[in-house]
This record gives sequence, structure tokens and C-alpha cells, in this order.
Amino acid sequence: MNFRTLFVPASILALAVTAVPASAEIVYLSSGKTLSVKSHRIEGDSIILTMRSGGEVTCDKSIIEKIVGDEVPYEEPKPEPANDLQAAVVPADPALLQGTPYGEIIAAMSQAHGVDPMLVRALIQVESNYRPGARSHKGAMGLMQLMPSTARQYKVRNPYDPTANIGAGVKHLKGLIDRMDGAIDMALAAYNAGEGAVKKFNGIPPYRETRNYVSRILSIAGLSK
Repeated sequence: MNFRTLFVPASILALAVTAVPASAEIVYLSSGKTLSVKSHRIEGDSIILTMRSGGEVTCDKSIIEKIVGDEVPYEEPKPEPANDLQAAVVPADPALLQGTPYGEIIAAMSQAHGVDPMLVRALIQVESNYRPGARSHKGAMGLMQLMPSTARQYKVRNPYDPTANIGAGVKHLKGLIDRMDGAIDMALAAYNAGEGAVKKFNGIPPYRETRNYVSRILSIAGLSK
């Protein structure tokens, strides 16, 4: 499927959004997921999404099917008490990733696919150390080190583009988590060594690299047992 053919032209998007007075907008992604955002604007081949919790995310038009007005009002986020640690832990809040390179993209894609953004941040740190142009000797590319087959699977035209790379990487990670029945450590092992290796050993493979990889990411994400 060519995602670009699914994109609603800018003129239609503008009409759809301006025709209905809305307090927010709903972004329909080509992955089938949706995002609730405050507003958007179009700049060339990119769409800039203003997140409800603050910050902006730049997306290629090809990953968005349409944007419509959301008539359901929502409450603006209220400041939380400084000592309310539980309330401060909002999984998709870009503020948690303040100072993190590509933090707003990480937050948006994590929210879209239902993945802990702290886990995604840790994975990117270990995989590429936030270098969008990173390439491994095995051919893995970009921030989340997508293999060529994975990039093709998720129809990523430019794996070095941060938004496209993180979008596909988070979607891939979510799929692994689901297939591993929610076991984060097993999903990370599969991300590193492949699903086949995890199935072969019925658990995390006895590879030093993979075991260190899983342990390091869980530690950085604050998920170590």
C-alpha cells in the first residue's frame, strides 16, 4: 500500500478543521492509530502537530491519513503537586522527555502505539545514542537501528528521518511486546537478536551481547527488577 495515496490534500484538511469549531484535533495515522492534538499546520511536505501537553512534532505527510476536528472538549492539564510522584508519571507527556533529543517525537509515537516512552528513549540511547545517521556493520539504520527488512515491512522510505524511524521502531517494538505476551525483557531480546532466537531458546538467548543489551535498556528505563 502506498501511504501517500491515502493522504488527504491540505485544502481538504484545512476545510475539515476550520468548518467545525473544535477544541482539539484528531490525527489519523496510516498505522491505524490516532493522536489527539491541540492543532496542526502544514509546512511543505511536513505537518507540524502541536501536542496537547506541549511541544511540537514534525511528521511527513505520508504517515498521516487525515486530520479532523474533535468536538469533545478536554481540560487543559493542571499543574501537579511537586510531591505527587505518581501523578507526575504520565506515559506520553513530552515534559518527561525534556532535554532528550527527539523527545517530542518519542512521546508522540509512544502515545500512538501504547509503549512506555521511557523504554523507547532507553532503547534509542543504547541503539544509536540519538544519532539519526547511525548505521551498523550489519546494515541497521537510524535512531532505532531499523534493519532493511524492518524498514520495508513498515514502508519507511527514509530510515534516517527521525519521525519515520521512531514511528516504525516503536510500532515494531509494540508488536514484539504483544507477541511476547507483554514481557518487556523478551521483547527487547527479540529486538536485538530476532524473534527466532527467542523462540529457539524459549527465553532470552544466552548471548552475552543480547543479555547485556536487555539489562542496560531496562536499567536506563528504570524497569530493572
